[in-house]
Amino acid sequence: MSDLRIACFLPAATEMVCDLGLFDHLVGVSHECDYPAQVKTKPVVVRCAMDLASLSLQQIDEAVSARMGQGQSVYAVDEEAIKKVKPTLIITQDLCQVCAPSGNEATQALRTLVPKPEFLWQTPHSFDNVLADLIALGEKTGTLDKARQLAAQAQARIDAVKTKSKELKPKKVFFMEWVDPIYCGGHWIPEMIGWAGGVDNISKPNVDSVRIPWDDVLKLDPEVLIVSPCGYNTQRSLEQAELLKTRPHWNDLQAVKNKRVYAVDGNSYFARPALRLVDGVELLAHLIHPEVFDWKGRPEAFAVVSL
Repeated sequence: MSDLRIACFLPAATEMVCDLGLFDHLVGVSHECDYPAQVKTKPVVVRCAMDLASLSLQQIDEAVSARMGQGQSVYAVDEEAIKKVKPTLIITQDLCQVCAPSGNEATQALRTLVPKPEFLWQTPHSFDNVLADLIALGEKTGTLDKARQLAAQAQARIDAVKTKSKELKPKKVFFMEWVDPIYCGGHWIPEMIGWAGGVDNISKPNVDSVRIPWDDVLKLDPEVLIVSPCGYNTQRSLEQAELLKTRPHWNDLQAVKNKRVYAVDGNSYFARPALRLVDGVELLAHLIHPEVFDWKGRPEAFAVVSL
């Protein structure tokens, strides 16, 4: 395995590579790879093709939708950087073009490299898929035993939450993946909420999150509202949650009346299909049933939205 040289086109894969003890074999990352912190020392081989830093949530949604509607990618592979690091394995995905480069970019990079690297595609839609991707990465990199161990530990933690929560009355939850316009949760989010003792009848299991009308939130009238704009940390989620206060009948929601609106670090615990989703389940359990579940993780993982 001494000749293994890994380039990750998406942050979740970078996390998995490091979880498997392969940091020294990591030769290229995307500009969004930031966990664990030492990966920020690695060469960046993928960058955003758009300048989104100064845009509002609505402007970002419009700009990304327009670019994708034109058949253009949100991300660009730096072919010169890829050539320089000479990866033997590239990890990419076909899941979400807003999250990382997918098929077209990978194909272009493949054509420029000599010798040609192997590719490992990660396209998870559920937590089981995430664990399967971890196992596949372990098989590909000679770390299968470690991958199986990590998967078993993750499943045991999930089972511990499920055992406690199944004795509790489920609470109505709405998980908001984007604030303006409003998107519901998708992929693994509904099952995470269910394991944590909640039920979100709006979010879509095993498929992309979708735009929904505000009236759907009012009809659900959630007891707990989780604000988790995709890719945002807690502080930025708090800032975006302020936009919700101008929505019609905001103050009529149960979650608002009972001060159960939370901003969370979606970037760390919900958006990336990696092992930190387990932390996300434990965090949800605490936010939904604080009388039963403690939160032993980072204090800045969530904040109560001031109402």
